[in-house]
Amino acid sequence: MRDPLSRTFAALADPTRRAMLARLSEGEANVSDLAEPFLRDMSLPAVTKHLKVLENAGLITKGRNAQWRPCQLNGEPLREAVDWMERHRIAWEDQLDRLGAYLKTKTKGTRHGHKK
Repeated sequence: MRDPLSRTFAALADPTRRAMLARLSEGEANVSDLAEPFLRDMSLPAVTKHLKVLENAGLITKGRNAQWRPCQLNGEPLREAVDWMERHRIAWEDQLDRLGAYLKTKTKGTRHGHKK
């Protein structure tokens, strides 16, 4: 797939994967525990594909302990996404502030139905 940031955003785009990450934010869980809430609506192979997307994006790490497959959240890709959004948020807010100031000057002359 694309660059790491694109993989992170693509992985976060799905509500099932976000729910899995939310569960992992509480601590390590095995694949069976992560899959259990979703098995009413999807097959185990579909759940496994979601986990693979998260793993490929670097958002989780999967270990191997005999038959147990512990998964852990890896926060680094999330930090990188937040950093990217924060840099752009500042620029977007600056642009919106300038637009707001511009519109304020334009509406001063149009109050009470009068145009300048």
